[in-house]
Amino acid sequence: MPNRLLVLLLAAAGALSGQSRGEFFQTSTIDALVQGVYDGDMTYGELRKHGDFGIGTFNGLDGEMIAFDGRYFQITSDGKARPVRDEMRTPFASVTTFVPDIVIPVDGRLTLEDLKQRIDAALPSANWYYAVRVNGRFESVSVRIFPRQQPPYGSLTEVARTQPVFHSRNVDGVVAGFRCPEFAKGTNVPGYHLHFLNQEATAGGHILALVLSSGRIEIAMQREIHISLPSTASFGRANLAIDRSSDVKVVEK
Repeated sequence: MPNRLLVLLLAAAGALSGQSRGEFFQTSTIDALVQGVYDGDMTYGELRKHGDFGIGTFNGLDGEMIAFDGRYFQITSDGKARPVRDEMRTPFASVTTFVPDIVIPVDGRLTLEDLKQRIDAALPSANWYYAVRVNGRFESVSVRIFPRQQPPYGSLTEVARTQPVFHSRNVDGVVAGFRCPEFAKGTNVPGYHLHFLNQEATAGGHILALVLSSGRIEIAMQREIHISLPSTASFGRANLAIDRSSDVKVVEK
């Protein structure tokens, strides 16, 4: 049976059985973050109640967050990863309870664009949210990490000009993130937003480029969307009527 057909059958079986019951839970919006709203009121202790898998950042834009298997990690601008404490807060994060509907084995070389195309070809529709996890061996991975900011905050595009970038070769690890539909514009990143953590859980970041040598792709369909808006003054003052799509593209790449 061709791999594509097998994947689609697995997806259909998961949907019919109700296997994936995870809710896509998000705090704040990407447009608020891009504008410089870097302090939120949600603790990671609260966020953990909404999922065991996800990505995000920390108050003051203090690095990148990646979570999987119920373990949450903070990756700071020195490139190092450490466990997240419950009292830490986030201005933007997306999490879910990860239950895969689609499984794709990978036994050949895939760039980041190849990986996205392989996943896209397996999806039953581009109109749903998807959680994406990849466990594997990576020929190379390039990541960026936002450095901690001090108020008054500048925009995310300004911060991106000084972000440290790290490169790894021949490393085992986990990719975690989401593929959001185009209509998510303004609230989240349309398309792919992916973070990486090495197998030793010591280093990682927001993925800029990668080459996957071998591994396993798992995809979980998300049918319920919950957005929790901060009650902070900075979020209340933000001008969210402006289309920030071009800024989001600059920041993501």
